[in-house]
Amino acid sequence: MVIDIKGLSKRFHKKTVLYGLDMHLENGFYGLLGPNGAGKTTLLRCMVDVYMEYEGEVRFDGQRLRDSRQLLSHIGYLPQKFDLFRELTLYEMMLYFASLKRIDRREQAKEAERVLELVNLSHEKGKRCSALSGGMIRRAGIAQALLGDPPVLIVDEPTAGLDPEERIRFKNVLASLRGERIVLLSTHIVEDVESLCDRIIIMDHGMFRCNASVQEVCAAAQGKVYEVEEEQLRALSQYEVVRTLPREQGGTAYRVLTNEPLQAPLLHPTVEDGYLSMIKGI
Repeated sequence: MVIDIKGLSKRFHKKTVLYGLDMHLENGFYGLLGPNGAGKTTLLRCMVDVYMEYEGEVRFDGQRLRDSRQLLSHIGYLPQKFDLFRELTLYEMMLYFASLKRIDRREQAKEAERVLELVNLSHEKGKRCSALSGGMIRRAGIAQALLGDPPVLIVDEPTAGLDPEERIRFKNVLASLRGERIVLLSTHIVEDVESLCDRIIIMDHGMFRCNASVQEVCAAAQGKVYEVEEEQLRALSQYEVVRTLPREQGGTAYRVLTNEPLQAPLLHPTVEDGYLSMIKGI
């Protein structure tokens, strides 16, 4: 599967949210990063035809999404806000989604069982959706996106509301999907992108800042990341504190991103450092 986006622009009344985006995706894992309001969710909604009014084109294997609604059956999509019919059981809900995706009726029960097992919800399948916790509902959203084993998987903040154990399970589920498919993961959790994705797409103010490998994103902060003491921090004019580093003997040091050369230990940059360097212009 190949996805091509050309000249994609989206406006809401007088406000432009996406500015002529071009993107080419082939089989692999892509992480989509950007601050709130960057346009990530709007981009994903255009890619799955939630927003049908936009300028430009979205093509899957050369076919325009606008010309072939059947293409949507090849896309697994987890929206940022996801909910269930409260009066149905979880299993009934999966069967309903399987029907919407036009999965063969003879395969629907088997598929529902498969995806619920993947997200560790098989033991909850008889519960009414109204009795599920927020984390369970999020996992159910991941399950419905995986129905039919789609060649394209688009997920928007998939680990929001999941506890650490569930996040690890989800990451393992995604890792098991490697192969002939495109996975586009939009998240605020840089660690998930760093551990899962082959390439990282960074958005800001409705435009792409980069579509690069993990190593290339890290390299954007090469020579700019230091471990500094508090008195050194006060002397800097332009910097970004990435995180604090508590000392065993007391006190605090800081992992800092800055363009200013320092007499301080230089640290190996991470994806988070490279991302901040691009977004903050450091």
